[in-house]
Amino acid sequence: MLGFNAYAQESNTLTVFDQAVYYGMYDGLSTTPIPDGSLRLKNWCYSKKLTEEQINAIGNRLTINVTAEALCDDYDRIGNVNLAMVPKGATAYNYTDENIQRIEVGRFITPFMNNITRATTSAVPYTFEADNIARLLHDQNLYADYDFWFELEIYGHQGGESADQGGAQWDFRASGLCRGRNDVYKGTLELVSENDPTIIQGDNYFKWLAYKFELKDYVEATESNNLGQGTDDIGETVRTIDFSFDEEVPNAKFYVVMSNHGANTNGEEYRNRYHEIYLDNVQLLRYRPGQNCEPFRAYNTMGNWVYTNSVRSEADWLTRAWCPGARIETRVVDLGNLPSGPHEYKMDVPQAIFSGNDGYFPMSVYVQGYSEVVAGTDKFIVNAFTIAPNPVNDIATINVTNNQAIKSVVVVNTLGQTVMQGKSTTVDMSSLQSGVYMVKVFFDNGQAATKKIIKK
Repeated sequence: MLGFNAYAQESNTLTVFDQAVYYGMYDGLSTTPIPDGSLRLKNWCYSKKLTEEQINAIGNRLTINVTAEALCDDYDRIGNVNLAMVPKGATAYNYTDENIQRIEVGRFITPFMNNITRATTSAVPYTFEADNIARLLHDQNLYADYDFWFELEIYGHQGGESADQGGAQWDFRASGLCRGRNDVYKGTLELVSENDPTIIQGDNYFKWLAYKFELKDYVEATESNNLGQGTDDIGETVRTIDFSFDEEVPNAKFYVVMSNHGANTNGEEYRNRYHEIYLDNVQLLRYRPGQNCEPFRAYNTMGNWVYTNSVRSEADWLTRAWCPGARIETRVVDLGNLPSGPHEYKMDVPQAIFSGNDGYFPMSVYVQGYSEVVAGTDKFIVNAFTIAPNPVNDIATINVTNNQAIKSVVVVNTLGQTVMQGKSTTVDMSSLQSGVYMVKVFFDNGQAATKKIIKK
């Protein structure tokens, strides 16, 4: 019987897909053989259900590893890992089935990769830390209604007979090595887990908000189920999603996956714009998604304009929104203890410009929270401390509710930067700018808890 504490006691590796072959995303559904026990939902998506035995073998620490290898496509394409919650007992489902509650666990971009003659690395690795997904897999309430299926998506296109038609191993169309083929990638997905005995899951709280919603400023969003596209207001790249909980959610977090897509005339696909995440009209995070792409140059073995012959400066790289060959970071936004009742999530990319009505930002987001049990006891850690007043002008006082000694206190701003730290139960915020901060308290027993506080 699946249970909260039915965790593996040692390291466990489950290979979900082993070098599964993907086919052209614009072609009819392939009829070639598929991996044992899996479904081919699309040419670019395989799915496989986890058995109860496999779930019980997954510990509370989970890492998801993906490898992608080019066959007859060399472009930078999007790929992702999904956890699909499928109504209990179903043996198959359609990709667009509205009864499927799908969350995006991780997203990645394939490199410009020649895997026929010039590749120095045969497979490109991507790793995602996913302890929170282990909590979902061991949630008895969810498992009573759903089976858990893992999906691995890798998009690809073999292209035409000339390089300007996009995709395909350009050098080998004429020679026939890729002529007439539509196998584009191979993909592997494995779940690696272990059990940390100091972490005992209590109640899990989960709310699905959106899956690959196409955020763009030139279509009005009308889809109530957030599987659609558009924006709240034409000309602005913003999306607001309402949600609610019947009870307080401890340790709540937004999990947000978002990247640019679509080469419009303004090049918005590549521009590293500021993204802003709000809860109930309060900005919690402002970030630019770009990073230094040099570590991923080695995977880009096909000639391309992104990775020139010369090494770029980090400042130059940071003008780009993402790197071919890298994973897209999942933004985890700490909400503290989320009160019961209605709430509002909002994503805004205020400087985005979609020229010619082309391009979009695929956005996936969900809310998750959990309570914990102190190892060796039956005491749940939900409200480990309170802090008041909130909002605060200058001095806030921490009141510990679990009788634990404080090891340290850290105050973090919306950029994730530590602006204050110490051990005192009084926090002097008088020198800080007005805004939202997270107060993290670490206890001597190894536990930690977080509260949101607003500085006036």
